[in-house]
Amino acid sequence: MPKVAIIGGGHNGLTAAAYLARAGVTVTVLERLPHVGGAAVSTGDFVGLDARLSRYSYLVSLLPAQIISDLGLDVQLARRRYSSYTPVPEGYGPAARGLLIDAGDEVATRASFAAIGAGDDADGFAAFTDRTTRLARSLFPTLTQPLPTRDAARDAAGATSAWSEIVDAPISEAIERAVEHDVVRGVIATDALIGTFAALDDPGLQQNRCLLYHVIGGGTGDWDVPIGGMGQVSGELELAARQAGATILTGVTVTRVTPDGEVTWEERVGGLPTDSPGLATGIELTAEFDLVLSGVAPHVLAGLLGEEAPRPEGAQVKVNMLLERLPRLRDDVAPEAAFGGTFHVNETYTQLGAAHRAAADGRIPEPLPCEIYCHSLTDPTILGDELRASGAHTLTVFGLHTPDRLLTGETNERMRGELERAVLASLDSVLAEPIEPLLVQGPQGAAIETKTTLDIEEALAMPGGNIFHGPLSWPWLESEATGPAAAWGVETAHPRILLAGSGARRGGAVSGIGGHNAAHAALELLADRLP
Repeated sequence: MPKVAIIGGGHNGLTAAAYLARAGVTVTVLERLPHVGGAAVSTGDFVGLDARLSRYSYLVSLLPAQIISDLGLDVQLARRRYSSYTPVPEGYGPAARGLLIDAGDEVATRASFAAIGAGDDADGFAAFTDRTTRLARSLFPTLTQPLPTRDAARDAAGATSAWSEIVDAPISEAIERAVEHDVVRGVIATDALIGTFAALDDPGLQQNRCLLYHVIGGGTGDWDVPIGGMGQVSGELELAARQAGATILTGVTVTRVTPDGEVTWEERVGGLPTDSPGLATGIELTAEFDLVLSGVAPHVLAGLLGEEAPRPEGAQVKVNMLLERLPRLRDDVAPEAAFGGTFHVNETYTQLGAAHRAAADGRIPEPLPCEIYCHSLTDPTILGDELRASGAHTLTVFGLHTPDRLLTGETNERMRGELERAVLASLDSVLAEPIEPLLVQGPQGAAIETKTTLDIEEALAMPGGNIFHGPLSWPWLESEATGPAAAWGVETAHPRILLAGSGARRGGAVSGIGGHNAAHAALELLADRLP
């Protein structure tokens, strides 16, 4: 039987392992941490409090139903009724109002546009959403198939889709044509900036690629809550891989990979990571494999190969918190509705541009653009009975335009505190009461945890804290591919090494697509040796 090593036991590595093992391949997964799942995990962040938060990855949009079905995963994704709520900052329109986009009530949504003085934008916003949906419906099914050519993808999308708006020019042009109100423009623009440090008019179009992946998930662009938390997704993938016969080794560190498929790794006593303090020198093992699938970032893989690759840069701060109750709003919108979707904080079009300029100048933006997700409204099961009964809720915050360049190893602790304070101040600026007094108090103090890009890199080996493992790519090729690895978008410079993580051509986010595509490329390469 052919043998395959998978470096990294994140959700993509587990996806690849499950597909390959089910096909009869001998699979060994090598994971540095004492557990699998990578960024797609649920943890009890707050000691003594019965709450399990999705610690790093928050929502699911790009995970295809095909992968769930193929692998028999018990994964339920809950649709949020409300798309978003955006408080109007002072000076931007009628006081104490906000834009609530209700996917279940078009009349109410149009009334909300009118209430903030953006009534004329309701049609433009709806039309832009319709065009992106047309694009999504044509592109999303191709993500688990061999890559189409650019021409084929464009033809399939059709002239009435958002193809030209997203692919051919900076997204700022399309946004400014579609709508006029600063708040409404910001609602569209944020999807182009989550995890990406770029200006909206950047000619490199990195922001456009970011927006594309945010609007094509499931063919609808909806971002859903995994019932049981993100750990349920990885847990099911691990179960599928183990039941199929994959060997999963945790607490081991890969130290070297060669182009001919030789992998060297170190094991420690008790399966703890090799960098655990106070342990004796680990056992070094080397084995040769027919193929090596890399679930780690391309920058990390290059280091294992003794090569060089550009170090990517992340641009976010993540804050998890547990509140006694949802905060009061300045608006008359019910908190359950406002927090029921994506809650935009200081993310108007103008504010996003100013924040990017401030960060590029080496400063923490003020106010800091943020997005809030309240998973416990959609999935109360992540809270224990006592917390649910008390009215407590989780909040996870994604702060934009905080690039890794703002931090160093020496300043990280101080900057973590400054970024946390910037997040809280930004939230306070749009709420009717300060949020900090609402934090649940546990045995170790207030229930709040902040993760910088350096924290993410240290915990998950994501260089620069980049949540996509590197720059996102268009999900097509300029011309026909040569060979299975190129056709599936998982090729490297070495024929026996494939990309199987977020760094693959159609990677990024919790999708399993990188692992799925690497596994299918591997099965084509190994076809003559399979039973």
